[in-house]
Amino acid sequence: MSQLKSYYDTEVAPRLVETFGYGNRMEVPKLEKIILNMGLGEAIQNIKLIDSAVEEMRLIAGQQPVVTRAKRSIAAFKLRAGMPIGCRVTLRRRRMYDFLNKLVNVALPRVRDFRGVSGKAFDGHGNYSLGIRGQIIFPEIDYEKIDKIKGMNISIVTTAKTDEEGKALLKLLGMPFRN
Repeated sequence: MSQLKSYYDTEVAPRLVETFGYGNRMEVPKLEKIILNMGLGEAIQNIKLIDSAVEEMRLIAGQQPVVTRAKRSIAAFKLRAGMPIGCRVTLRRRRMYDFLNKLVNVALPRVRDFRGVSGKAFDGHGNYSLGIRGQIIFPEIDYEKIDKIKGMNISIVTTAKTDEEGKALLKLLGMPFRN
């Protein structure tokens, strides 16, 4: 069992019950999945970017990502339907907890001038999204081997009903909010 998962079971869940007064153990919010997405508009000109992005995301997530393709053609961007334009991976269970632990304790503190993540990026249903400008904050990425710095979106999906519950869950799991 993941270290963060056992911490959730022993410390976080009882605190959430105490704070929000849940009557049933199944009401307590928990992490459902974490989705990593890397959109690469530049891949239209250079198809090799997709291969390097897939490899880097595989190293970061510990799981093989799926290549995402354009749904429709857009002439202004020289984009045709079916062209590869990014990659995505969905993490669940142990890999999800391991990734969140690595994100909170290793990757985010490596961001220059880091003062915490915004507490306003919730979607109204307790799910949280954040964007990262460069993949080099993760320890698995070798700075010498990357051809281009690529950003990524991270969406943390919870079973929380409100943003307040979702924020309390993530804060107890160690997410460094600034406001």
